[in-house]
Amino acid sequence: MALRFRLAQQGLLVATLGMALAACQSGNTPEEAAAQQISANKLVYPETEKDALVETIHGVAVADPYRHLEENTPETESWVKEQQAFGQAYLAKIPNKQVVVDRITELWNYEKISAPFENGDNQFYYRNDGLQAQSVLYVKGKDGVEKAVLDPNSFSADGTVALSGVSVSNDGKILAYGVSKSGSDWQQWQFIDIATGKKLNDELSWIKFSSAVWDKENQGVFYARYDAPAGGDLLADVNFNQKVYYHKLGTDQRQDLLIYERPQNKDWGFGIDVSEKGEYLLLSISQGTDKRNRFFYKSLFEPKAQVVELILKLEAEYEFLGNDGTVFYFKTDLDAPNGKVIAIDTRNSDKSQWQTIIPESKDPINKVAIINDHLVVSYLHDVLGQLSIFSMGGQKRQEVTLPGKGNVAGPFGKASKDYFYYVFNSYIQPETTYKFDFKTAESTVVAKPQVSFNPDNYVSEQVFYTSKDGTRVPMMLSYKKGLVRNGQNPTLLYAYGGFAISMTPRFSPANIAWLDMGGIYAVPSLRGGADYGESWHQAGMFDKKQNVFDDYFAAAEYLINEKYTNSTKLGAYGRSNGGLLMGAALTQRPELFAAVLPAVGVLDMLRFHKFTIGWAWTSEYGSADNAEQFPALLAYSPYHNVKAQAYPATMVMTADHDDRVVPLHSFKFAAMMQEKQQGDKPVIMRIESNAGHGAGKPTSMKIDEFADIYSFLWQSFGLTLPQTLAK
Repeated sequence: MALRFRLAQQGLLVATLGMALAACQSGNTPEEAAAQQISANKLVYPETEKDALVETIHGVAVADPYRHLEENTPETESWVKEQQAFGQAYLAKIPNKQVVVDRITELWNYEKISAPFENGDNQFYYRNDGLQAQSVLYVKGKDGVEKAVLDPNSFSADGTVALSGVSVSNDGKILAYGVSKSGSDWQQWQFIDIATGKKLNDELSWIKFSSAVWDKENQGVFYARYDAPAGGDLLADVNFNQKVYYHKLGTDQRQDLLIYERPQNKDWGFGIDVSEKGEYLLLSISQGTDKRNRFFYKSLFEPKAQVVELILKLEAEYEFLGNDGTVFYFKTDLDAPNGKVIAIDTRNSDKSQWQTIIPESKDPINKVAIINDHLVVSYLHDVLGQLSIFSMGGQKRQEVTLPGKGNVAGPFGKASKDYFYYVFNSYIQPETTYKFDFKTAESTVVAKPQVSFNPDNYVSEQVFYTSKDGTRVPMMLSYKKGLVRNGQNPTLLYAYGGFAISMTPRFSPANIAWLDMGGIYAVPSLRGGADYGESWHQAGMFDKKQNVFDDYFAAAEYLINEKYTNSTKLGAYGRSNGGLLMGAALTQRPELFAAVLPAVGVLDMLRFHKFTIGWAWTSEYGSADNAEQFPALLAYSPYHNVKAQAYPATMVMTADHDDRVVPLHSFKFAAMMQEKQQGDKPVIMRIESNAGHGAGKPTSMKIDEFADIYSFLWQSFGLTLPQTLAK
């Protein structure tokens, strides 16, 4: 592979091949060569040959000079190793970084216990003693004795083989669990006898985006899977034609019964459930990441029953909540962008007969559960959680008193129980689990963590600002008490803005370390999320995606104008769809930021749909194959809009086993950024090994990642990390 190198030193960019050749002739490894270059205060970027590739798409000539980085060739592997070594050497050279690692580790080291769930006479929950790579699944029986059921830390020495899902049989006796390697979306499901701890022989492979759901008799599970990738490349082969199967315990997967498929609709995906009493198999049918879905069901009490297409039109979201015989309850946004609860009697399912139980309100519904013959509804009021209880007829019974302003996860419970659990947290308050008892109409604490900081020493406030088109947007700001708005505070602006994902407050011990460093952690609720319902989501989709970027830029301008920070102390960070947002920040408003970190980002908007599950995102972004949608995608595609100019310090982050947003996005974008950078700020890559899109990442890897992010930002702000961090 022919390599060219560029040297950034004393604010100048010059080509230097001699240094690279000298490093190769000396026999240095990529790691040693990179360390020597960084020690000499030199930024030497390994750069591959450029392709002279120009495609004509809908009459427009589009260059793709780094297309070859999509291929897993020896040349690409060599380039990736050099980029990885260079990024590691740059980060290792930052003074006092270990101080950040130590403080995050200290803050992370507390016992974490999840909200419990119950099957049969057993109660199950996850617990992490503090710094375990993965949380352990425990069970507690009627006798109150606790024991570990499944310890994912035993799956691999480095903690990169993770538990990706569990499903306990209705009698609480058999555990089905999914395993994911190196953060892959692909899962293998296995089974354990809970009483004896003995692993059963059953194994289910090629499962992605599906759980295993037990039948009423606890004899087997329903699940959805794909055929094995025909090309054998897990990072490239496209995933279509998901199918629903039934696996009976004690049999080989090859004998599994095919329950349902739609070969004529290869992009249909199947969400599977079984009604609580076991009468029905429930199929929620999606197309890509579109919130809208179809809904089919099949009677499990009638051996020859066919699948019934209850809701065939793709026009709204229909989330099954439960049933009372033939009456099915759904949360839907049909003619109600903020959501409502309806009832459909399957004996007379014409839409004119559907009943509204809880009508739409000004606050969007986040989640609904049927518990103790009541509807328990979680709402978002300006992105903050509220919890209300209604009768099955829709009459409001009470508000559940929450411990503050933050996020509510849940409710978690069953229709047959007279209590439920929920979890409350904020940016400065760790997850605390509560139990609400219908008999007393009160909540009690089930699990409250003991942390090594005092939440009273921190502030988390909500502000509102105005976006470019006049839209009012909320933003949460968290910082340590006593902070002065002098325009000089280091600030991290994190955002997402897409796929109807709401940016509700969420606790991270690493964020407390950032606040301890004197930083502000800012999170705006951009359009594209569901913070204000489906209309908020749709305002950031397709050709309206620029609204998301404008909301983000307006957040940065607010922080600067209100004297929280300035552009030399402002960092931008986002992951996945948020990584796309970071690409837009770099290519559209680089002057706003001192540092930008696109992580596992969708950065080539013309080709994302050609790899693994990327086709599913066309329901959010559109597709370059569509002549009407192509211009908008080309207008903001980060990779295609990098031009020769000065850019902020940039750290492009990805992982070698990311089979969701495949790393080629980051490879191509980083190569283009390094080529076009005209300023003296670094453009480095942080490439994780044996990791994926983020799920299942072991604790030590998470801590290292946060420490690298914070130290890179601090260095980019022109600040020196402290030698100690006050508790």
